[in-house]
Amino acid sequence: MRLTNRLAFMAVTAAAAAIIAVASSPAGAITYGAPDGNGHPAVGALVQATPYSDGTYAYCSGTLISPTVFLTAAHCGDPGQTTARVSFASQYAAGATTYVGSYHSDPAYNQAQSDPHDIAVVVFSKPVKGITPLRLPTAGLFDKMAAKGGLANQQFTSVGYGSYAPTNGPGGKSYFYDDLRQVATGTFNSLNASWLRISQNPSTGNGGTCYGDSGGPNILGAGQGETNVVAGITITGDTACRSTNVDYRLDTPSARTFLGHYVALPS
Repeated sequence: MRLTNRLAFMAVTAAAAAIIAVASSPAGAITYGAPDGNGHPAVGALVQATPYSDGTYAYCSGTLISPTVFLTAAHCGDPGQTTARVSFASQYAAGATTYVGSYHSDPAYNQAQSDPHDIAVVVFSKPVKGITPLRLPTAGLFDKMAAKGGLANQQFTSVGYGSYAPTNGPGGKSYFYDDLRQVATGTFNSLNASWLRISQNPSTGNGGTCYGDSGGPNILGAGQGETNVVAGITITGDTACRSTNVDYRLDTPSARTFLGHYVALPS
């Protein structure tokens, strides 16, 4: 069954992320959001290359940040992985167009809470046509915003292909997937040297990420104020997918050092 296969993947990912955030697990899906449709065509899904009995499926998310570079999370890959398959379909299904590229994770990836280096790219040999890439932030952007009080009540737009309906049941939580790109809005929670935390508490009108959204973008702004700047990539969050979305900042020296090998960086 699809759910069984995904739960196996989630268990491995959760174990890897355990030291990143105490009592938390990797984020995976958009919760309290809505279908994205064609709202964010630069957001794609990493697609399982080896079919299971129920076919292939989307297992992580990411963003096209240049015509040939797709940004995602390092924990979405396996040791020794050299290639990855990406789909930009708004709802992935077998037979959808996919792009195969070389997979490169940060060689310093170590899952440390201070700086996990949890970042990776897929590099395509030819440009992806018909999709406008999203932009990276300038160096230290969010420290500068915080110093001026500009992050208070700041909203972010989270996009991904993950689980959309975590549900309590007799055996614990169940997570449901439809390989649909979804979108939600959350509000700034906190910032440190590596992490941007975004509230996704539905009681305060926020939504956010869950299993399967890992690697996907959290875009600066929402609604009429949404920009095309990816503030951070989804890495982890609470097990219930209803409190905090924890994202690896892309404006830091560490993230920019890695990304600078693959794309031109904004100053």
